[in-house]
Amino acid sequence: MNVAIVGASGAVGQEFLKVLAERNFPIDHLTLFGSHRSAGHKYSFRGQEYEVKLLQHNDDFKGVDIAFTSAGGGVSKEFADDITRFGAVMIDNSSAFRMEDDVPLVVPECNAEDALNRPRGIIANPNCTTIMMVVVLKPLEAISHIRRIHVATYQAASGAGATAMKELEQQYRQVLAGEKPTVSKFPHQLAFNMIPQVDVFTDNDYTKEEMKMYNETRKIMHSDVVTSATCVRVPSLRSHSESVWIETEKPISPEEARIAVSKAPGVTLVDNPKAGEYPMPLYTAGKDDVYVGRFRKDLANPNGLTFWLSGDQIRKGAALNAVQIGEYLISSGNLK
Repeated sequence: MNVAIVGASGAVGQEFLKVLAERNFPIDHLTLFGSHRSAGHKYSFRGQEYEVKLLQHNDDFKGVDIAFTSAGGGVSKEFADDITRFGAVMIDNSSAFRMEDDVPLVVPECNAEDALNRPRGIIANPNCTTIMMVVVLKPLEAISHIRRIHVATYQAASGAGATAMKELEQQYRQVLAGEKPTVSKFPHQLAFNMIPQVDVFTDNDYTKEEMKMYNETRKIMHSDVVTSATCVRVPSLRSHSESVWIETEKPISPEEARIAVSKAPGVTLVDNPKAGEYPMPLYTAGKDDVYVGRFRKDLANPNGLTFWLSGDQIRKGAALNAVQIGEYLISSGNLK
């Protein structure tokens, strides 16, 4: 199995290396690619050192079976033909191809089979907040069709990459030292603050991040569900959280929901609020599962259910989901 990672020096690229090693992903040959800035950097994987190659328009992907890409939408679009030309499956972490009709958008716990039909050799990894939400929605949809979703997200600095995480740490130090904080990766100071904007605003005054949740949820779940989201950047370092309200065709009791999600793959139930036990980003960071709790009947809707979830944006929200797609392709014998 020949594997390539494009964007190896970024936060998700580094997480790819960790996840591939932890899950003993079958790799005979590994190639790392990056920009002019990261080319030449060396990283260790399974006791061996690998040097990052410069990503170029050439035949470097000849013989590659799976390419995990996380270098931004522009890079993915520019190099997609180079990556897939010789038969490599491109599992792309950017937003470049997510809503293309001929590119499957896959969360293995929800719609793994979609990965088998990929006319362009590309499989898209969904947005991190969408991934975590649909993993929990899947077992609930099996009880009763979900008509509407309202969600507020609480997204850590990690969602904006490794440099954003460093900036948040720097801002905390600067503020505590009485200095003016450096603001570069975010539209405002994030330390000791919250920013009700993730990504840029669209014509309808929702951000691109919020519209991703609307569109991607429908495509992954093959559903007519409508989603209204408010995405907020919060001053935690890693792991996103979401407060979710759903309306179903028939009521789902909190107990039914707890039983369903406790049996679902990729989900861990933590729901004992009287004992102060519920998911929090401090404890979900570095974990594979999406953690869910605080199931309640919606007091404003007889067919409503509300809950809280938290999960690691860099793992399940990005690298882990992509690696799980690769594992599914291998197990199904559908790489070529």
